[in-house]
Amino acid sequence: MFSSQGAIKAPSLNPSPKEEGRRRRESLPPRGEVGRGAWFLTLFAAEEIPAAIVTYVALLMLLQLGLAPAVATFCSALLFVPWVLKSFMRPWVSRVGRFRQMLHLIEALLFACLLLLAFSFKQGPLVVFFALLMVSLLCAWHELAARMYYEQMLSPSVQRLLTVPKHVCSQAAVIFTYGALIFLVGTLQVYFRQIRYSWAMGCYVAAGLFLLFVFLHLMTLAPSPLPFWGSDSEAKREAACTLPQRGRWRGLPVLILFLLLLPQSLMFYARVLYLYCPHEQGGLECTMQEIGFAQGTVGVIAFSLGIAMGRLLIRRHTLHRLFWPMALCVVLSPFVYLGMTIYPPHSLWMLCCCTMTAQLLFGLGISICRLPVSAISGTRYRNNINMLQIPLVSAAMIVPMALSGWMVEQLGYNSYFLVNALSAPVCLLGIFLLWKETPATSFRM
Repeated sequence: MFSSQGAIKAPSLNPSPKEEGRRRRESLPPRGEVGRGAWFLTLFAAEEIPAAIVTYVALLMLLQLGLAPAVATFCSALLFVPWVLKSFMRPWVSRVGRFRQMLHLIEALLFACLLLLAFSFKQGPLVVFFALLMVSLLCAWHELAARMYYEQMLSPSVQRLLTVPKHVCSQAAVIFTYGALIFLVGTLQVYFRQIRYSWAMGCYVAAGLFLLFVFLHLMTLAPSPLPFWGSDSEAKREAACTLPQRGRWRGLPVLILFLLLLPQSLMFYARVLYLYCPHEQGGLECTMQEIGFAQGTVGVIAFSLGIAMGRLLIRRHTLHRLFWPMALCVVLSPFVYLGMTIYPPHSLWMLCCCTMTAQLLFGLGISICRLPVSAISGTRYRNNINMLQIPLVSAAMIVPMALSGWMVEQLGYNSYFLVNALSAPVCLLGIFLLWKETPATSFRM
C-alpha cells in the first residue's frame, strides 16, 4: 500500500483472483451465526400480530362498534401516528442500547395492552380506540428495538440471507391476524350473536398466541458480544451520500413518494368499507368470514407473492430501470375496485380473484418506494419488512386514509373509485415532471 517514498497507493480497481477470493471468504458469515439468526425470525412474526390488529383489523372493530365510516377511517388513520413519530424515538433507543431487555419489557406491555383491548369492548368505542393507540405505540417501539437488536446481533451477510425467511414469517403472522382472526370473530358472532363478546374472545386468542412468543424470547434471546453492525454513524454517512446536494431539491423525493402512494392511500380503507357496508349504502355486504378469507388471506398471500416477484426483478435489473413499470403497477390497483363497482362480483371466487389481482399489483410495485425513501433516509430502513411501518411512508398515507371515509360518504363508492382511478394518471404525470427536475444524484442507490 506504500511506495518507496511513503505515499499511499490507491486500491486496485481490478483485484487479482487471490484478492477476490479473500474478500469473498471475509464476507461469509461466521460458523453458527445463521442458525442463531433463525431465532430472530420470531421477533418479526410476533410483532406483526398486534401490528396487523392496529393496521388492518382496527377499522372493522370500530365499524362494528357503531362508528360511521368517516369517523372510523379517521380514527384508524390516527393509529399510524406512532409509526410517524418512530424516528424521534430512535436516538433514545440507540442511546439506551439494551435492546434485549427493552424487547422483553415491550412485549410484556404489549401482552397487557392486548388484554386491555379485550376488556375495553365492554366500555365502548372510545376506550377501544385508546387501547388500540397504546398497542400501536408499543408496536412502533418494538419494531425499532427489534430491528436495531437484529442489526447488532447479526452481520450484514447473515442479514441478507435471512431477508426471505424473515418476510415469510412476518406475512404468515399477518395472515393469521388479518385472515384467521377475522374469520374466527365472524364465526363467533354467528354462534353467540354478540359482536363485542366475539371481538373480546378474538383478542384473547391473539394475546395468548403472543404470550407464547414472549416466553420463547425469554429463553432464546441472548446478549451479544458483536459490534453494532448497523450503526447510526454509518447510516448518516450513507444518507449524506444519497441526499441531494442542493437544498431546493430536498423536497422532491417526498413529493414523489406522496404521489406514488396517493392512489393506494385513498383505496386502503375504502376497499374494506366497500366489502363491509350494506347494499343500501352501495357496498357488497360481505360477511366477516368472506372479508377474512378474500382480503385477509388471499389478498395478503397475493401481496406477499407480488413483493417476492418485485424483489426478484430488482435483483436482475436496477431500480432505475424498473421505476416506471413498478410505479404503473402501484397505481393500477384502484382500477380493479372501479371494475368491481361497475360489475359487482356475485361469488366468493370472483371476489377473491379481484382482491388477488389488486394486491398482487400493489405488492409487485411497492418495492419501488424504497427509491425515494433511500434518497431521504439512506440505508436506515434496509432491514424493514413492512413498508407501512416506515415513518416517511406512514406520513405520506395518513391524510388520504383519514379523509377516505368522508369522501365515500359524499361521493358514493362508484364515484369515489372513479376519482381514485383518475388520480392514478395525474400522479404519474406529476411524478414524471418531478423526475425530470430531480438531479440523478438524488436517487443514487
